[in-house]
Amino acid sequence: MIPPIASRFVAGETPAAAFDHVRRANEDGVKVILNLLGEHYHDRADADADVDAYVSLIRDIGGTDIDACVSVKPSQLGIDIADGVFRENFRRIVEVADEQDVFVWCDMEDADTTDATLDAFEALTREFDGGVGQCVQANLRRTRADLDRLADVPGKIRLVKGAYDEPEAIAYTDKADVNEAYREDLEFLFKERDDGIAVGSHDPAMISFASELAAEYDADYEVQLLMGVREDEQRRLASEGVETWQYAPYGDKWLSYFSRRVRERKENALFALRAVVGV
Repeated sequence: MIPPIASRFVAGETPAAAFDHVRRANEDGVKVILNLLGEHYHDRADADADVDAYVSLIRDIGGTDIDACVSVKPSQLGIDIADGVFRENFRRIVEVADEQDVFVWCDMEDADTTDATLDAFEALTREFDGGVGQCVQANLRRTRADLDRLADVPGKIRLVKGAYDEPEAIAYTDKADVNEAYREDLEFLFKERDDGIAVGSHDPAMISFASELAAEYDADYEVQLLMGVREDEQRRLASEGVETWQYAPYGDKWLSYFSRRVRERKENALFALRAVVGV
């Protein structure tokens, strides 16, 4: 059972609990991206088991009227085992999602997997008429070239700043440089794409900049934020007509995810402390 201290960031251990969370978020106008917790598998059986779980989840979403989709991780689908395992499992998920009219996002992990991830995304989103979205990380120096490549690719692109500690040779490591790259990449997306733009950021400045770009280029976009982080802002954006999605993980592997959320943000750590001491 997930303790209250962690339930702010995790939508339960089971699909049923996750669906209850989705319905509550939908009542506030917020749509939900469900992610089954699990990553960095080296045993094919573990990857296949999570694929089975995603297939079941997608069929359940397709049988309801909830506003939800799914997001998968390459290492969860077996990219650390072999590129072929990842592609096979990714395709299986997208194939079922296409049948159920459920959108599939693919997260981006460490830089060593970028090429294989983008290759799989491009192939699948072209085959399945844009039913796939891909995350890209602005802190990587290669990202502008990647966005050039993806400019005319169907589907959606989620731009995030990047959470992996990559070497300076391949990534911007200064916060100001990352912010500058994010703004430049975001403007490129609005200039080059008619739709399919997802702003993956909790930074108020970036969210405001996206709104300005959308007005300038008359483009549609969505904002994506994590469950448990700035949820008041999520509800505000949704109430103002901005398409707002919440990334909500679920599953029994919640402890490592919760620990990561607390380490990443000071306000998350303070929230956890208040929950422990009861103030």
